[in-house]
Amino acid sequence: MTAQDVAWAVGRIYMGWPTRLFTRVRAHGREHVPAAGGVVYAINHLHWIDIPLVGVVSPRTVYFVAKAEAANHRIAGWYLRLFGTIGIRRGESDRDAVRRMREEARRGHVIGLFVEGTRQRNGRPGTAQPGAAMVALQEGVPVVPVAIYGTQFWRIGNFRRCSIAFGEPLAFDDLPRNGRGYKEATAVIERRIHELFAWLEQQDR
Repeated sequence: MTAQDVAWAVGRIYMGWPTRLFTRVRAHGREHVPAAGGVVYAINHLHWIDIPLVGVVSPRTVYFVAKAEAANHRIAGWYLRLFGTIGIRRGESDRDAVRRMREEARRGHVIGLFVEGTRQRNGRPGTAQPGAAMVALQEGVPVVPVAIYGTQFWRIGNFRRCSIAFGEPLAFDDLPRNGRGYKEATAVIERRIHELFAWLEQQDR
């Protein structure tokens, strides 16, 4: 058991119960998450509460990727790193962050990537960036598409029920480990997240 596993075990207690209480979260497809080995979660991002929400319902410890400003913050950064968070500089090629993601995937950990790169203000999943595909192809690990629905409506005082769907793992062993492969894999990942999101939206009606 790693230090991050311990941090998550404790965190699921003091962060888990209020998150569950105030989001009334419903999780679907947790059985699709491989029990062991490196995995990349490709997640859509609508609200800051998405992070504890995924962490609470995930059957495994998640090494989230967050913007460098948060991960390197003097106080908050220490706390985030305690949970294995990987900082990345947005809007530029951050080789150190990619190397760290690949290392953690190689060690058999779950990498949590919000694939649009930032929160989507329109309440719908956006265009996926190639980070998840790149790590998965380079390290030969599967991608689990994860859709979140309901957090776009959630506010303090409006504790809307939120839902998460974990899709079946996507393997890209037949794709080349280059720009073309990343592009093709990213298109599949994006499409699957949108399909899961639409399914959750239907369940909410």
